[in-house]
Amino acid sequence: MDFDYAKLLLEKTRKDYDILAEDYDRARSFLADDLKDLAEYVQKGEKILDLGCGNGRFYYLLQDKETTYFGVDASEGLIEIAKKKYPGIRFQTEDALNLSFENHSFDKVYSISVLHNIPSRDFQLRYLKEAERVLRPGGLLIIRVWDFLKRDRKNKNWKTFLKYAFLKILRKTKLDFFDAFIPWKNSQGEIITELYFHCFTKKELRSLAEKAGFMVKKIWQAGKGKGANIYLIAEKKSPLPNG
Repeated sequence: MDFDYAKLLLEKTRKDYDILAEDYDRARSFLADDLKDLAEYVQKGEKILDLGCGNGRFYYLLQDKETTYFGVDASEGLIEIAKKKYPGIRFQTEDALNLSFENHSFDKVYSISVLHNIPSRDFQLRYLKEAERVLRPGGLLIIRVWDFLKRDRKNKNWKTFLKYAFLKILRKTKLDFFDAFIPWKNSQGEIITELYFHCFTKKELRSLAEKAGFMVKKIWQAGKGKGANIYLIAEKKSPLPNG
């Protein structure tokens, strides 16, 4: 994907989540069982970065674990909602590709349904390298992305990916293969905006994490229909001893 176009998509995504922040909060007020399972990786006393925290819902699962939690997101609207939900918790607006944290700051970095909103292989890799930079050696990166290939193929989202793939073949879109704009509808069925998504495969996600310098410990697919996801657990490699 063209670099300038990818930058435009990043900014569009940030603005889109500001636009739909309140509706997103209503639609994502629940805590799926898989999030509860992912929270089990957290140990007492650890420092946690929720990279792309949205409305902060993942914090609910960690509040009794005595962690030092930071939730960051590019959307000011979502961060304001998170602050109202959990007063006094560290939520802040951040550019995920240029984080303000020092090297080796966190024991765990969570990326829950975020990476599929990052356009272009270059920016996806930068996102993962930033996560790698702020993790301590031996720390874990925990990723969840939507598994569009395993979701119901009668679903309109699947058909949208096929449409954009056809447009790519005809050179009528600047998007990469397996990219699409998918409508976000409110509870009344009205389209608020169209969000950028990338459709990951398990092989592709593993390759990307390894290129970012991680050692992949586990990768799997689970769920069905609209709940199908790909999960990856990766460890930051310890530096080689001198000499």
